[in-house]
Amino acid sequence: MYRTVATATTSTRGGSPTDSGDYVVSLDQVPRWSNSEHRSSLEYDNEDPTFSNSYFPDPLTSQPGAENGLNAIASRFPVDHEINSKIYLWRGNPWNLEVDAVVNSTNENMDEAHCSPGLHAAAGPGLAEECAALGGCRTGMAKVTKAYDLPARRVIHTVGPKYAVKYHTAAENALSHCYRSCLELLIENGLQSIAMGCIYTEAKNYPREPAAHVAIRTVRRFLEKQKDKIAAVVFCTTTSTDTEIYKRLLPLYFPRDRLEEEVAMSKLPADVGDENGETIIDERKIRIKPLPKKAIPKPPRAPVDLPVSDVGLVRRNSSHLDSFLDPAFMSLIKDPDQRRREQWEKTAQAQGGWNCAKMLGFGDLGGPPLSAAEEYSLHSRYLAKANSLNLSEIAEMKIVYRGGVDSEGRPVMVVVGAHFLLRCLDLERFVHYVVKEFEPIIQKPYTIVYFHSAASLQLQPDLGWMRRVQQILGRKHQRNLHAIYVLHPTFGLKAAVFAMQLFVDSVKVVYVDRLLQLFRYVPREQLTIPDFVFQHDLEVNGGKGLIVDPRTKYVYHRP
Repeated sequence: MYRTVATATTSTRGGSPTDSGDYVVSLDQVPRWSNSEHRSSLEYDNEDPTFSNSYFPDPLTSQPGAENGLNAIASRFPVDHEINSKIYLWRGNPWNLEVDAVVNSTNENMDEAHCSPGLHAAAGPGLAEECAALGGCRTGMAKVTKAYDLPARRVIHTVGPKYAVKYHTAAENALSHCYRSCLELLIENGLQSIAMGCIYTEAKNYPREPAAHVAIRTVRRFLEKQKDKIAAVVFCTTTSTDTEIYKRLLPLYFPRDRLEEEVAMSKLPADVGDENGETIIDERKIRIKPLPKKAIPKPPRAPVDLPVSDVGLVRRNSSHLDSFLDPAFMSLIKDPDQRRREQWEKTAQAQGGWNCAKMLGFGDLGGPPLSAAEEYSLHSRYLAKANSLNLSEIAEMKIVYRGGVDSEGRPVMVVVGAHFLLRCLDLERFVHYVVKEFEPIIQKPYTIVYFHSAASLQLQPDLGWMRRVQQILGRKHQRNLHAIYVLHPTFGLKAAVFAMQLFVDSVKVVYVDRLLQLFRYVPREQLTIPDFVFQHDLEVNGGKGLIVDPRTKYVYHRP
């Protein structure tokens, strides 16, 4: 689809190669995105067509026919031929291009050792001297210098973020700000064309494909607002992996026809950011209410002489001041006795309603439900305490640990019921460990795999304790939990889950009787499974008396 322009056929600046020996490539030699070959299907090249969930369909996913309704949904990135004409994809170093500006990915000190490889050698010593005089650059920001011996007119330096799963959203927004800052500097300096390499680096652990999503959608959103001021944006890649990623993702954000636009609607991720391409977190939005309307002035009244002792009383009862008070704010200020009485009434009502659950042996489900603010405060306290504790002894028990991803790409948390030794486990420290482990993955949809194999031999906590853990994890955990896949369920477990759905909250549970069935939902290579789970699977399901672990190729025999 895209061919690197051969150096033997490229025109040079002034008819000769540059001082570094690299030939200059003009912009008209770079493939324009709108003129490149179409891909009729936006399928992923690394997808395995032989894998199918037809034998064990996930009951929680939408049916295939639901995609027919995409035609009624407005595209988030509609076809725009004017914007597409400004996009180029080039395999090679950006500083070999004859454009107005090239982007250099650097660190906060802007030193030569951490810049894009080969840039300083091509630009000459003057670039390093000017970078040293700028005083560094903050992460997500950009600064501009001269290009010196490069065919470009300017070099725009930017600092990409370090990546960690825990701070995924912050890294996304910082990377988006890098690309936007470069484009803003391009316009401020009266320039129109820019060549942008991959700002993320291996040293900063940013995954390639998520970073490419951020880069492409940020450029798209910027061009939607400033397309009259920019003539060309060249995405430059230096590896075949990055090139294939950009080939696959460009049609999602820059569709060239109606067919690509329709296919992109089903392939785009759920979160494509705001109008600038940045990720939005609803809980962190600043909500500003409009100012109160100005009261209509009343005709002045004749002054009345009052005793000095009554002047303060009149001011305190002034209706003019009351008109500017927000009722929502005033509703938060209640009499302490009234608040305490309401809390007692809620507690008595809740305890009276859940007595039947306690009589059935499911634990004490009493207590009033928590508000969103109360849940957030409770979760914050537990998370802060968990981060300050050394919980290594809980981690070594392997009760809860991270897995890979399920068949839909959602992260997986694994729970092993047989490892839950209630007699020798500090439940409070375990709750802190659970909060700490779940925090990075509950920000987006995720899945839980629960191995109930041989767990009935151990004492398990009641539903009262489970309800408390659910309250501590908060509503975000409940909203983003896709499903709980339970392997080897027993009748007692199903009764407990039914009680939880009846008395506590609706929990999406899928019961799985065999390991091979579980592998349809979560691939084997994404799970670390204890050996006794395979043995238990043989004892419960029988069969030929053996099962082969697809990962280790070990054969487990039935005793």
